[in-house]
Amino acid sequence: MTLTMGYILAVWFAALLVGVPLFASMGLAAFAFVWLAGIPAGIIPQKIAQSANSFPLLAAPLFILMGNIMNSAGITERIFDFARACVGWLRGGLCHANILASVIFAGMSGSAVADAGGVGTLEIKAMKDEGYDPETAAAITAASATIGPIIPPSLPLVIYGVSADVSIGGLFLAGVIPGLLMAGSLMLMVTEVARRRNMPRHAFPGFRDLWIAYKRAHWALMTPVILFGGMIAGLFTPTEAAGVATVYALILGLFIYGDFRLRDLPDIIVNTVETTGVVLALVMSAAALSWCLSISRIPQTLGPIIVDLTGNPLVFLLLVNVSLLVVGCFMEALAAMLILIPILTPAAAALGIDPIQFGLIFVLNLMIGTITPPVGVVLFVTSKIAGISFEAMSRAIIPWLMPLLAVLIAITLWPPLTTFLPNLLMGK
Repeated sequence: MTLTMGYILAVWFAALLVGVPLFASMGLAAFAFVWLAGIPAGIIPQKIAQSANSFPLLAAPLFILMGNIMNSAGITERIFDFARACVGWLRGGLCHANILASVIFAGMSGSAVADAGGVGTLEIKAMKDEGYDPETAAAITAASATIGPIIPPSLPLVIYGVSADVSIGGLFLAGVIPGLLMAGSLMLMVTEVARRRNMPRHAFPGFRDLWIAYKRAHWALMTPVILFGGMIAGLFTPTEAAGVATVYALILGLFIYGDFRLRDLPDIIVNTVETTGVVLALVMSAAALSWCLSISRIPQTLGPIIVDLTGNPLVFLLLVNVSLLVVGCFMEALAAMLILIPILTPAAAALGIDPIQFGLIFVLNLMIGTITPPVGVVLFVTSKIAGISFEAMSRAIIPWLMPLLAVLIAITLWPPLTTFLPNLLMGK
């Protein structure tokens, strides 16, 4: 079976190179395997349906819906105005505000693309209006958008938790410190760049204006507090938190701020269903292919080989980092997760690596991949918003990769950065 699966994987990779949709190629590969192995083909639809029947996976469409409602209800504008009031008086203030707004929005959307396309639109326009060159505005927006999937709630962490059978609540808590480190490292770099380029700064707005900006954004800023407080207090699970957050976003848009109209809801639901459909098609077809990989003993065969070749957890993690950074340059993050999780997680477990630490390392690598050419989806979004070429965007992002890579190295070398909060609050 192992040899048969090897041939099928070779054909599958060839199909990807010629442009066959990923979910279709995975499904066809699964059917090809059971046919050649003499297994009844009906097992594949069963595995596909079984993978969709997942309570934790229900969080994915709910978080997507919440992010869409937040964007449509004018909440992103209030968040950015508050961030600008807090740090706009620093040199390069709008760059700092860009990063701070991403941290706040990360506690609501859980998606790098949603961050870049939502609050990023406001950020780039404000920076260009103040005289920042479009490349700098777009690069900082793209770099800060990667914080979105690390600070909870996070769609990639949900997918990782479901696929690798790791506590989603633990992964959410583990993302807090790395996410804040990403923001801090980016702001340190902004400080140095702003000094060298003599970037503009605003006068301190005064505590009265700061208070006014906070009051305008207060209820939006309570979203992460409600989500975290509820999960830590045991009032609801991460999946239920997604439902709570969605209802809360509707209440904000309809009754608190009044910027959302019920007539907008059908379009938002359609957009959410389209996005969710893409995610679920990938998850379900990947589940079928993962089952085929499992019974063909590919992970069981490769795991010991990888362990024997490295023999050291740190060497293994460094090799994983390099491999995932390269993969992220050429493959969409969710697709790479679904393909590589069944192969790499058994080897990590065999080496005694904490599954929560490995999950954060895995996801952060692929989020950095969203801002690296040639397939960096966030680069495409921000270059379009900023009105610059993808080539110019690719050059501009290079310096801003350094702070993110520094955080990646830190969580690789020092596990407590990811395991401290889960161990403290959940006893993981």
